[in-house]
Amino acid sequence: MSSNARHAVVTGASSGIGRSIAESLLANGWRVTGLDVAQATVVHPSFTHTPVNLADGAAIARVAAAMPGVDALVHAAGVLRVGPLGQLDHAGGELMWRLHVDAATRLADAIVPGMAQRGRGRVVFIGSRVAQGMAGRGQYAATKAALIALARSWAAEVAAQGVTVNVVSPAATATGMLNDPARAGSAPRLPPIGRLIEPAEIAALVGFLLSDPAAAITGQDIAICGGSSLAR
Repeated sequence: MSSNARHAVVTGASSGIGRSIAESLLANGWRVTGLDVAQATVVHPSFTHTPVNLADGAAIARVAAAMPGVDALVHAAGVLRVGPLGQLDHAGGELMWRLHVDAATRLADAIVPGMAQRGRGRVVFIGSRVAQGMAGRGQYAATKAALIALARSWAAEVAAQGVTVNVVSPAATATGMLNDPARAGSAPRLPPIGRLIEPAEIAALVGFLLSDPAAAITGQDIAICGGSSLAR
């Protein structure tokens, strides 16, 4: 492992999109710290697993304080809880807000100022097409929409310091979340391309957004939707 390798912090790195992003960055010479409550599943000499409950603000603060010199932050950790009005899962809604929004807020607050001081940094939040609204997923949609508002606001704050903040919003993706019992009765919608989005496709876009040639892309919500956003 090169001591000059750029350092990325990736949440949710033990599975799904987060794991794919971590593996892609490692393959491209990054040093990666994975933050996840689950056990590590990535094995690589440049990978460090840091167990943390991302729904616990105090735990996030302790971990973030011990990670100086972060070049990129990718927040991919997430859960899905569904329910229509009259049957909302209020505990699940609070969990999604803590995990998706509050964790992003605390991590960015601890890490991004250092990026700005050094004159370079990259932040990517994994959002969702559902942020535009979907029946039965209002609470989930609200948390993902909040990430877009945070990204645009923070991008405006740090653009002049060489830091970019973007959101990548996939349509239904082939991850373990599709089999989560908590989403029973809420089947994923297959995109017009006729298949689910692959985590590696999301990882490829995230990798580009973390690269030097992406320095002029900031404050954007970029969809990987397989045609789902096209007018039909």
